[in-house]
Amino acid sequence: MDVLAPIRPLPVSPVDETGLRERLRLTLVGAGYAVSFVPGLVLAILTLLCIPLGLVGVGFLAALGVVPATAALTGVHRRVSGRLLGEPIEASYAPARGIALVRPAYWLRDPARWRDFGFLCFAATGGFVLSLLPVVLLTTPITWLILAFTAGDWAWVLLFVFSGPLLMAWWVTAEPLVRARARTERAILGHDRVAALAERVERVEESRAETLDHSAAEVRRIERDLHDGAQARIASVGMSVGLAEKLLQTDPDGAAALLREARETTMDALDDLRSVVRGIHPPVLADRGLAGAIEALALALPVPVAVAVAVPRLPAPVESAAYFAVAECLANTVKHADASRAWVSGSYAEQRLRLVVGDDGRGGADPAGSGLAGVARRLAAFDGTVTIDSPDGGPTTVRLEVPCPTV
Repeated sequence: MDVLAPIRPLPVSPVDETGLRERLRLTLVGAGYAVSFVPGLVLAILTLLCIPLGLVGVGFLAALGVVPATAALTGVHRRVSGRLLGEPIEASYAPARGIALVRPAYWLRDPARWRDFGFLCFAATGGFVLSLLPVVLLTTPITWLILAFTAGDWAWVLLFVFSGPLLMAWWVTAEPLVRARARTERAILGHDRVAALAERVERVEESRAETLDHSAAEVRRIERDLHDGAQARIASVGMSVGLAEKLLQTDPDGAAALLREARETTMDALDDLRSVVRGIHPPVLADRGLAGAIEALALALPVPVAVAVAVPRLPAPVESAAYFAVAECLANTVKHADASRAWVSGSYAEQRLRLVVGDDGRGGADPAGSGLAGVARRLAAFDGTVTIDSPDGGPTTVRLEVPCPTV
């Protein structure tokens, strides 16, 4: 039995094995929470002493041990409460600069350290009560039963006989009390709303700067492709037509050859222009949507690709970003994976586009590589995420998720 499995809502129902096992598990977790009362109280007292003693320098030296010990205790509780709630509780400590003796000065200005102190106060007061109640409600009748057999006093027998309300209270309150403790720890130790908004703004600024850099690079690429490709060919057509015009009277055969060459160059210029347009927004994407565009992309690859994408029409920028992200993942499969087959699946639910690109290749894909890093940057502009699972020996699975509305 996983003691730290997520808490499931337990209905108040007649006693059964599943409910009993779950409540015993949560009572054990509550007992572990209650034990943290001792180090929490000690560290809270030492933290309070460090502040006045800091005026004479002793507090700074004590803080070098107290603050890391507090961080270690809160780290354990973040992991435990995070697993119970089914979501991680991340720390957000500010970096401490300089030598060790000046770090307490940074700690005093770090809101996350003060949240740790708030947790110590909670663990030594209300948190201790919340955690201890399920243990007391369960162990008190058991203690009375043991005393009834060992002490031989009828008072203990009577107490055990009338202990039904305590067991009923334990059955009803074990899950809510442990859940309340875990949620309170999340509220104290997790990011506050202002810090979360500041972090989100910072991510948006970073993704915006990366998007602008990417857009500038795309513009330079388009300019280079037009200059080196279509523009050069069109200039050649102009020169061929001019020479043909001069030779039309004196050398009709030479003029005809130049015109044929100009026509072929014109066709090449059109191919170059189509290639540039496909690099900006593939026509098949506009005509058939994301699912049809991915199917067309898969047909042109040398590796067999199974496509199962069922999504509605989405905003054009999102479709374009998702298409090129899938194209980059499949290109990596062809170039590096040494795979015999690949697959792409996609769905849309709860205002989120979810795509999975995988292959049976040798694995070892590097998330920091230019290709996958570019995919992450492209989707970050839409608040999207990329999750890569590629152990050595394969298979490789890349999950793309983008929040977006339908058209």
